[in-house]
Amino acid sequence: MMKLRAILIMTVYAILVAMTSLWMAKQSYSWFPPEAAAEAKLLDDLFSLFTGLGTFIYLGVIGPFLYSLVFHRASKYDMSDGPPIEGNTWLEIIWTAVPLVLVLTLSFVSYRTYEKMAVRGPMELVHLHMPQMMQPAYAEPFDSKPQQEIQNAVETAPIEQIDVTAKQWAWIFHYPKQDITSTELHLPVDRRVRFTLRSQDVLHGFYIPAFRLKQDVVPNHEIDFELTPVKTGTYRLRDSMFSGTYFAANQADVVVQPFNEYQQWLADAAAGSPTPAFNRAAFEYSRANDRSGTTKDKVAVRGWDTIPPASPPVVNYAPKHEPNSPPA
Repeated sequence: MMKLRAILIMTVYAILVAMTSLWMAKQSYSWFPPEAAAEAKLLDDLFSLFTGLGTFIYLGVIGPFLYSLVFHRASKYDMSDGPPIEGNTWLEIIWTAVPLVLVLTLSFVSYRTYEKMAVRGPMELVHLHMPQMMQPAYAEPFDSKPQQEIQNAVETAPIEQIDVTAKQWAWIFHYPKQDITSTELHLPVDRRVRFTLRSQDVLHGFYIPAFRLKQDVVPNHEIDFELTPVKTGTYRLRDSMFSGTYFAANQADVVVQPFNEYQQWLADAAAGSPTPAFNRAAFEYSRANDRSGTTKDKVAVRGWDTIPPASPPVVNYAPKHEPNSPPA
């Protein structure tokens, strides 16, 4: 009777642990920004898998531990030795084999996810062997269009080439086909995009949280980097590497739009005359060193030296920002 009761308790607990793990795996999708790129869906699926398994293992260990601590602890004045339990060969094999298989499986799934993402990246720098013919990343659609229809459009459409230059502290985007430059990154939805990343000075980090992709930009190297935007909207590009005093201001809007609107933006930008763009780092630096300004125009903290920011980039298109208010 006692043995049957113990089996029932363990069965119920295992079911509760499994249900809680599945719930946590589904909840993990809400912990991130919107999935705006095909690669984001692949990465979120992988994170959900790790979250579910991690929850299952944690509750599977902590539950029996707390149960034993509460119901099987020795009495206050019990000084006797515990029962002489010898090793169990099969148990030792199981608790060695299960973690080994689990780790190898997760490693394989992680590698397959990275392979499906096909972001390429600096393979020539890290000397990793990757297949020559890599298929574009693709995830479940976010709208009513059939999945195969969008996938065919992504695979047959020409890849959009965009050159990205990072410097202290600005992002400059050059569209070589139209020979235009911008400080705001515009991308066509459901089209494969290839970036050529360059740095003019130090290490920078090309990071768009809504895309779940990050790539270090290394000085003296050109790094090709690919992704597929799949959801229209305005997102944020951030410099994820500490590149100096004003690195937190080194941000840019990322606008994903339908292809016809993207084409119209390119035409409008090409018609614009190159002008200096507003630059947050240069503005803050000049304000901090303006000796003639009033007290309220001064920055509150000036406790360190810094190199002067590069001059504001001269581009065909720049978003409109008021000098006295930070960019959105």
